[in-house]
Amino acid sequence: MGPPKNAARTISQEAFDEVVKENMEDLGMDPTEALEDAIQTLTLQGVDLSGIVTCVPGEGSVKDNPVLQCLDRLSQLNSSPNSQIGDEVVDLLDKLTELCKAEGSGNAAIASRNGGVEIVCSICSKIEIGCERAVFLGLRALASLLHDLQSREAFRASGGPKILVGILTDGFENIDIVSSGFSVVAAAATSNEVIKELFMELKIDELILRVLSVKREVSIESLYDAIRVLLTPDDNRVLASQVYGYARNFAKIGIAGALVESDEICTSIAENGGIDAVLLCIDDSSEQGNKTVAKVCCSLLCKLAGSDTNKNAIVEKKGMDRLMKLSSRFFDDPSILQEIMAVISVLSLRSPDNAAIAIEAGAGELALQAMQKFPAAQQMQRNSCLMIRNLVSRNAANRTILLNSGIEKHIRMAKQNHVSCKEAATDALRDLGLDDYNM
Repeated sequence: MGPPKNAARTISQEAFDEVVKENMEDLGMDPTEALEDAIQTLTLQGVDLSGIVTCVPGEGSVKDNPVLQCLDRLSQLNSSPNSQIGDEVVDLLDKLTELCKAEGSGNAAIASRNGGVEIVCSICSKIEIGCERAVFLGLRALASLLHDLQSREAFRASGGPKILVGILTDGFENIDIVSSGFSVVAAAATSNEVIKELFMELKIDELILRVLSVKREVSIESLYDAIRVLLTPDDNRVLASQVYGYARNFAKIGIAGALVESDEICTSIAENGGIDAVLLCIDDSSEQGNKTVAKVCCSLLCKLAGSDTNKNAIVEKKGMDRLMKLSSRFFDDPSILQEIMAVISVLSLRSPDNAAIAIEAGAGELALQAMQKFPAAQQMQRNSCLMIRNLVSRNAANRTILLNSGIEKHIRMAKQNHVSCKEAATDALRDLGLDDYNM
C-alpha cells in the first residue's frame, strides 16, 4: 500500500518558525505581518499547515500552547519511574479531549503531530482494571485525536488496535467504556484498510456480536458507527478492499440477525450505506451458494425496507432483480424463498409502483412456481399469500396478471391444507377481487 496520491506537502514546526523569522529579519515585516505572510505563502505552495502552532512572535511562543503543555505534562507523568495513572493524568486526559474537540481550533492536528496518539496509547495500555474513569477518559481522548491518516498510522504503530480490543474485553460491563471504545474503533478504521484488517484479526466481529446480544436494552451509537466504518471500502490507497468479506463474516456469525431487532440501528445503517452493503452481500451469497448469508441478508433487508424512503432506495438499486436472481439460485430451498417473498411483500406494501416493478421482475412467477413445487412448506406458502396480497391490493393490473396465471388454485390449496395460511390466503383472495374469498 503506497502513499495516497496528491498528498499535501508538510513542514515541521521549526521550519515554519524559521520562515516567520526570515520574514521579520530579511524582509523587515512586523511580527503579525510576518506570520500572516508565512501562512499565506506556504498555503499557496500546497503545504499542509495542520498541526502547526501559529502565534505572533513576541506575543507568545509555541511552548505556551495549551495542547503542547498538556502533552508535555502527560509525557512526564507517563515516563516517570513506577508511574501510576493518578488524578492528575485523568484530569489532563479530560482537558486534552476538550481542547481537541474545540471546533475550528486545529488542536487535534497539533496534538497528533506532537506525539499525542503515542502518549495516550501508552497511558491506556498501563491503566489497571478497575480504574474505569481513567479508561473512559483515555479512550475519549484517543477518539478525539484520530482524525487523519497520520494520526491513524500512529495509532497502528503504537499497537493501538490490540490495546483497544483488550480494554473493551476487560471493560465489557461498563457501558461508557464500551461506547467510547467503539468510538475509537470507528475513528481509527476510517479510510484505513490495514487497521480494519487488524481489528478483524483481533476478532472485533465477535466482540460486536457479544455487545449486541448482551446489551440489547442500550442503544450504543458508536457501535453502529464502528460496524458501518468496518464494512465501508473507503481507503482509496487500495485497489481491492476486503470489507465485503468482512460483511459476509458479520452475517455468518449472526451480527446481521442481531441488528434486525432494532429499528434505530436499521435507520442508522440505511443512512450510512447499509443498503448497498446488504445488496452486495446478497449478490455474493448468490454467486457463492451461501444459504446462511442469503437468509440473514434477506432478513436484514426486510427490516431495512420498513420505511418508504428505504423501500424506494432498495428498488432504485435494482433490489427486485437481485432478489429474483437469488430465488433462481436457491429455488430448491423453500426456507430461502420465503425470506425473499417477505422482502418483496414489504417493498410492495402500500406501493403500487413497487408492486408493478416486482411483477415485471418475476415475483408473480416465483409465487406460482414455488407454491406449486412446495405445497407442504407452510411458512413459504403463507409468505407467498402475503406477498400476493401486497402485489395486488393497490394494483388492478397485477390482479389480472396473477389471476390469468392460475394462482387462485394454489392459494385455495394453501388455505385448505394449512391452518397457518388461512387468514393470509383469505386476504389474498379478497384483494384479488374474488367474491367467494371466504369459501
